[in-house]
Amino acid sequence: MLPRLRDTYVDLHEHPELSFQEHRTAALVAERLAALGYVVHAGVGETGVAGVLSNGDGPCVLLRADMDALPVTEETGLPYASTVRATTADGTESGVMHACGHDVHVTALLGAADLLAQGRSAWSGRLVVVFQPAEELGRGATAMVDGGLYDLVPRPDIVLGQHVAPVSAGVLGVHGGTAFAGNDVLDIRLVGRGGHGSRPEATVDPVVMAASTVLRLQTIVSRELAAAESAVVTVGTMRAGTKDNIIPGDAHLGVNVRSFDEAVRARILASVERIVQGEAAAAGAPEPPTVTMRDSFPPVVNDPAETERTRGVFAAHFGAARVIDPGPVSGSEDVGILATSADVPIVFWLLGGWDPAAFQAAALAGTTDRDIPSNHSPRFAPVPHPTLETGVEALVVAALDRLAAPASP
Repeated sequence: MLPRLRDTYVDLHEHPELSFQEHRTAALVAERLAALGYVVHAGVGETGVAGVLSNGDGPCVLLRADMDALPVTEETGLPYASTVRATTADGTESGVMHACGHDVHVTALLGAADLLAQGRSAWSGRLVVVFQPAEELGRGATAMVDGGLYDLVPRPDIVLGQHVAPVSAGVLGVHGGTAFAGNDVLDIRLVGRGGHGSRPEATVDPVVMAASTVLRLQTIVSRELAAAESAVVTVGTMRAGTKDNIIPGDAHLGVNVRSFDEAVRARILASVERIVQGEAAAAGAPEPPTVTMRDSFPPVVNDPAETERTRGVFAAHFGAARVIDPGPVSGSEDVGILATSADVPIVFWLLGGWDPAAFQAAALAGTTDRDIPSNHSPRFAPVPHPTLETGVEALVVAALDRLAAPASP
């Protein structure tokens, strides 16, 4: 299967699609699943695809992959680098890239779906494979559930999945309890009074107001949280003005908050509101600012007992040295909604994707943060092998451990 898996991965990497625009990817997935004998449901949650393979009595296992890419212009230099450009939902034209490895996720799940279909004699039960849109917006899992996912497919007994990460390929990272941070996305509008750049005294400058707000927001984690508490506050977008000699009428900030604990989250959101209001008041803003919650989804909480079971299965199959505990990850994922909406446990793990020699060299030099590009970087480039075969095998052995043994003849 490896040559075909690599071809699929390269094809997906060359043809990335933004959130809720995954039409080509969804069509490819649906065609492959139908050819393998799955009952296919397309257009679930706009562009999501689900396949069901029934194989006698037994548990129901759901395996999930996400499909969407990011508005990032690729800088990997790979021979199969993306040259795609597209328009985001807010009208911005951008390069498009699988900078978070969802092409790996789709390829690995297609491979696992293939192996499990070929190996029906080794298991009994029902297998559900879900290819989810719009993970990068945090809306895809909810869209599929609201779109009737569990009216179309059997409710699972467990949700399983993985996310490629910038660690050595062939390694799996498994952590019980809160494994991925929750995510809140805030849109902030600061209102000033515009005018000529030569006469700032006749204006209230929202650019300066925004700059002060950005700096003050960085003190939330460093000065308002205890050392044992963990969170991230990032200002990812800052938009204001149209010309250098015009002081604009307003400025906009896009803020991303990651947290693991609900009490910490509540304090951070309250602090954001306080700081934004305070900076506007200090600047003499003619109107109060607005803070709007655009997206929000909870942490991924792996079931502790099921996670330890999965760790044992991985250690037995891959060897204990290839299974690590990465601790809680500050990145976020909406996959947990597929589990909580069905009231079932989830186990979601990290799949190493970086060249082992390069990762080892960087680790020895203490330069992994500098030399190993992270997810969402324009230089993020998982190696196809052994990433793909590890991803396929991890999904298969985790699924087989939950599915029933075949009935005796």
